Amino acid sequence: MKRLVIGILLLTAVIFVRGQDTANNMVRLFCYFKDNGEDGLHLAYSKDDLHWTALKHDSSFLAPTVGDEHLIRDPCIIQGPDGIFRLIYTVGWHDTGIGYAWSKDLIHWSEEKYIPMMKQVKGARNCWAPEVFYDHASGEYMIYWATTIPGRFPETDTSGEDKYNHRIYYSLTKDFLAFTPAKLLYDPGFSVIDASIQQSAGRYIMFFKDETLKPVAKKNIRISFSRHLTYGYGAPSAPITGRYWAEGPTALHRNTRWIVYFDQYTNDKMGAVVSSDLKHWTDISDKLTFPKGTRHGTVFQVSKRIFEQIVAR
Repeated sequence: MKRLVIGILLLTAVIFVRGQDTANNMVRLFCYFKDNGEDGLHLAYSKDDLHWTALKHDSSFLAPTVGDEHLIRDPCIIQGPDGIFRLIYTVGWHDTGIGYAWSKDLIHWSEEKYIPMMKQVKGARNCWAPEVFYDHASGEYMIYWATTIPGRFPETDTSGEDKYNHRIYYSLTKDFLAFTPAKLLYDPGFSVIDASIQQSAGRYIMFFKDETLKPVAKKNIRISFSRHLTYGYGAPSAPITGRYWAEGPTALHRNTRWIVYFDQYTNDKMGAVVSSDLKHWTDISDKLTFPKGTRHGTVFQVSKRIFEQIVAR
């Protein structure tokens, strides 16, 4: 029995050390755009989650080539189980499709592809701020985004600018070649954009922007929870951001702390709030530094090997 206990303790120690080693060999990156997204994809890195430094002298890693307006806005990057980095992004303000490209090293990129997510949906006005989540259980990627379909939710048709009235939709794919028809993912009862989903402790956490402008402007970040990836997201939380206008949330969970970054777009700066329980939030925006002109995107992690290759270039 004594040997068994010792063996278990040693195995636990090995697993812990390996876990620590994996964490220590990862670097946090932030993908973002600047201005209106005309020059494409930008990347920055951080060693402390607060101070972010631009890579490649803050020049573009990928220039936009698809869509009517040729933009890369709201970039989202994840690394799949095959090691491939997959990028999706908004291609234009009035386009009903999104952009997609992939890379093995974040330096060399595939030809960009246009994915017509809502082209077949009558009256659809846009596809904004797409993000992607990999579901290990099903082996599928879930792409989700905000779209306005006039008349679909008439009770809030006049709550935003120019009658935009968004809800969150999604599509599934295994290969980024075939996609399931778009379905409604989240309707909180008001116009909503910029959804970003994390998984933790057996549930899915959706961070999103309340896009309500009228009769009283909201323009803040809220949260909803579900036990299921593609349905069941509950009532929205109270705002987790302050009285400034905020958009484009992206979350990082390290140890016991959640950091949610966002764009204080009317103040021309990035912001962040932190929490240990997803209920009580502290604003740490004054502690952040980002490259000048950073607009919102996505935080993700890469290996030190990938990071060193980027720096070497």
